Amino acid sequence: MRTVLVVGGYGAVGATVTRSLAGWSPGRVVCAGRDLARARALADEAGAAAARVDVTDVAGFERLLTEQDVGVVVLCVEPPDGALARACLSNGVHLVDVGASYHLLALTEELTETALAAGTTAVLSVGLAPGLTNVLAGRACRDLGGADRIDVTVLLGAGERHGADALRWTLTQLVAPRQRAPRGAARMFLPGYGYRTVHPFPFSDQYTLRRTLGVADVTTRLCLDSRVLTTLLFGLRRTGLLRLASRPDALRALTAAAGKVHFGSEGFAISAEAVHNGHQVAYALTGSAQGHVTGLVAAHVAHTLLGRGLPPGVHHLDELTAFAGLPERLGLRVLTRTAP
Repeated sequence: MRTVLVVGGYGAVGATVTRSLAGWSPGRVVCAGRDLARARALADEAGAAAARVDVTDVAGFERLLTEQDVGVVVLCVEPPDGALARACLSNGVHLVDVGASYHLLALTEELTETALAAGTTAVLSVGLAPGLTNVLAGRACRDLGGADRIDVTVLLGAGERHGADALRWTLTQLVAPRQRAPRGAARMFLPGYGYRTVHPFPFSDQYTLRRTLGVADVTTRLCLDSRVLTTLLFGLRRTGLLRLASRPDALRALTAAAGKVHFGSEGFAISAEAVHNGHQVAYALTGSAQGHVTGLVAAHVAHTLLGRGLPPGVHHLDELTAFAGLPERLGLRVLTRTAP
């Protein structure tokens, strides 16, 4: 009866993971983070245990794995490098990574042989985007028997109270020097929102799907439910003014300010469109509270690892058939659109 360690278990995403797993597997969940008081408060509410952990202290992390007899780790915060992933996979502990930074996911991908030798499993791209976006892209690609290109679109609600880590990550991508995308801004249809102008944004899907689906042309784009904020943000990025906020102190101030702006709804929409030999298939879904849905996806994956398990190795969510129907299991309505 090994336990699940939820790192960042009291954050915007982690709290959903902790509460869900504690309900499904009582007595087997440890809520952990740098702030032990916050971990204990959430753990007491959810019926879980609590522990202090710092993702920069690998030795302390490994001690905690042994002390708590951990079988599965859910990373709801991004570590500085791949050391924590290696500590898990080499010590017989499965890993669920909610992170969205491709350079960190790539470090875990390099641990495939380590995971296979230890019989452990790492599941990456776990959440809404990346995560359910990958699953929808996989469906579209399979429907067509392959794809010449894939377009992934994400609309986020500007009214949702996103966690500080999520805001910081998003702003970091906005203020970073722009990399050339396969294609630029586009008009995309999103159920419930109509046609929206969406802008290239470096979600990790655009890198991982090229490998997992064998599609060379993948573009990921973003917009907010507020047209005004979307125009403002990407207008500032286009002029280069956002780069002035790339300094650590300026980024902290911008993150704090963004956390106080709630101009919009909590709704979200995602779409994955595949094109092959002139035929087109798009899958889309809408919902509310992106952070909560991300937490539910991570909780389902961790619960599966805690129970019957998954094939050893390092996998992205769309590579595991066990989660092909996950959107429907979460109660999300998936819409399909085709064109000859």
